[in-house]
Amino acid sequence: MQEYFVKYGEKSVYGRLYTPDSKGKSPLIILSHGYNGIGADFERECESFAQNGIAAYALDFCGGSTRSKSSGASSDMSLMTEKEDLIAVVEHFSKLDFVDADRIFLLGGSQGGIVTALAAAELGDRIRGIILYFPAFCIPDNWRHRFNETGIPDTVDFWGLTLGKTFFTSMQDLYPFEIIGAYKGPVIIIQGDRDSIVLVDDSKKAASIYERCELTVLEGEGHGFSPDGLTVAIDTSLNFIRKLI
Repeated sequence: MQEYFVKYGEKSVYGRLYTPDSKGKSPLIILSHGYNGIGADFERECESFAQNGIAAYALDFCGGSTRSKSSGASSDMSLMTEKEDLIAVVEHFSKLDFVDADRIFLLGGSQGGIVTALAAAELGDRIRGIILYFPAFCIPDNWRHRFNETGIPDTVDFWGLTLGKTFFTSMQDLYPFEIIGAYKGPVIIIQGDRDSIVLVDDSKKAASIYERCELTVLEGEGHGFSPDGLTVAIDTSLNFIRKLI
C-alpha cells in the first residue's frame, strides 16, 4: 500500500493505492466511502482486490470526513463535489501506464454509493462495472423533506460532521432515480435486509432501473456489514469483477 494524492484544480484528493504483484496493465477499482468515512474503511476490500490481480484506490473525499487527509472543509462538501472528486480520480488513473483504462471499476458505500452511481451515469462506458454497498439514494429526499418549509440554515451539525448550505441546496432538484439509469454497464448492489438507513426497497427500485443489475440481499446485515457479511460482500464483488475482466 502507498499513500497517493490526486491533484486537480485547487483540490488535493488523498487516497491509498494497492497494486498487485503482477506486471503490465492491471484492472483498477476506485472505492468511495460513506458519510464521514475515509478510504481506509475499505482496507479489507483493497487488500483482497490486490491479491487477486486488481489494483485498488480508496480515496478520501474533500471535506468528506473529520478524518479526511484530502483538502477542503466539510462545510464545502456536497454530493456534487464528491462526484467531481471521483471523476477527477478516474480521469487521473485512466492515463497511467499501469492501469488498463478499459477495465476500470467503481465501488461505493452508502453516500459513496449514490456518488458512485451519479459519476457512472456521467462517465458511461468508460466504467466497466460498478459495485454498490447499500447505496443511499434516499439522501436528497430525506433532506428535501426536512427543509422544504423551514428553510436551509447556513450550517448543520449532523452525525459528527458540520455541513454547509451547499450540501443541501445542490440537491434540491436532484432525483437520482431519474439519472442513474444512464449508466448501461453491469451493476451489482449488495444490501442488508436489516438496514434501517437505506431500505431494501430503494435498492430494489435502483435494480429495476439499471439495464444490467444484480441485487444481493444479505440476511441479518444492517448499514455496514459484520465481519462475516463483509466476507460475503468481498467474495461477491470479486466474482462480479472476474466475470468482466
